[in-house]
Amino acid sequence: MQIPLQITFREIGPSPAIEANIRERVDRLERFFDRITSCRVVVEARNTTHQKGTLYSCLVDITIPGHEIVVGRTGPKSHAHEDVYVAIRDSFDAASRRLEDHARRGRAEVKTHEAPLHGKIARLNAGEGYGFIALPDGQEVYFHQNSVVDGKFGALKEGGEVRLVVAEDESEHGPQASTVAPIGKHHIVE
Repeated sequence: MQIPLQITFREIGPSPAIEANIRERVDRLERFFDRITSCRVVVEARNTTHQKGTLYSCLVDITIPGHEIVVGRTGPKSHAHEDVYVAIRDSFDAASRRLEDHARRGRAEVKTHEAPLHGKIARLNAGEGYGFIALPDGQEVYFHQNSVVDGKFGALKEGGEVRLVVAEDESEHGPQASTVAPIGKHHIVE
């Protein structure tokens, strides 16, 4: 860090044990994301009523190049925060998740979804309840009537388009579809 860690205690006396816990958590964040420029932590005690225990909140303010991550402004979430270490843990866990999200966006890691596998019915043996689907790469996949979604095996026609999921285990006929779903003429194919 370019700016030393700042720890502030409000309505609670300074504690070397709490401070050591916070420093350890900040060190873990720095090992995970090494471009942290500053970190400010505020631990606060809030005595809400005399019948319940004191609730603690922990604000974590992290500055990284071009961004600031602030966690814990809303105060204690539950009576689990009657333990100052639980409040600190929850705030640092949230800060870690936000840092991870920021790092993922920085690496341009975006989840993509592949278009579902599709093909055309090449051969159909309606009497025996099976058929073969021709994939765009020329491979043929065996399917049984029990793998057709909603029991619509009787509605299938040779040349009809279907979406399919190929099972990992091959059948005696080669690759086998575990799920076959007829698709209409208005679908997206990549």
